Amino acid sequence: MNSQAEIPGAGDPSPLRQWGAWAVLAGVAGLVLVFVQIVGPTLEPTPSVGAQIGEIAGEIRRSAWRSFFGLSAPEPEPSALTAWAALAIAAPLLGIAALVLAAISAIARENRRYAAYGASLGAAAITFQFIWLVALLIACVVLLVAIIENMGDIFGI
Repeated sequence: MNSQAEIPGAGDPSPLRQWGAWAVLAGVAGLVLVFVQIVGPTLEPTPSVGAQIGEIAGEIRRSAWRSFFGLSAPEPEPSALTAWAALAIAAPLLGIAALVLAAISAIARENRRYAAYGASLGAAAITFQFIWLVALLIACVVLLVAIIENMGDIFGI
């Protein structure tokens, strides 16, 4: 009465032996990395907004005076790859990996739910990364416009 055929899932392989399960895990990891990237920098200590804006304004003023006197711009200092920059690269790559693994799962005719979940989580990781970068770009443009509007105050005119 208790044969293997009566127990649901008794003969099924482990979910981790399916491409779709790995697609779901890659999609979840990519989505988590996007959210960590969004929240992470806010947890680091930063100078006040006034100090940051003052540094930006001072740099703009020094650059304008250099160009006014015909001096060349100083050589830019190379910066090392930070953990946040690595997250910005890794999150969409995991999303792409989730999409590829979901496609392999669909081609192999595995459980369709794993393929669908993996594809949607991978697409969400890529989409949220793009939306976050566009939001940062808009915020930077707004800040730059505000600084340019107050250029007279920066030069003390």
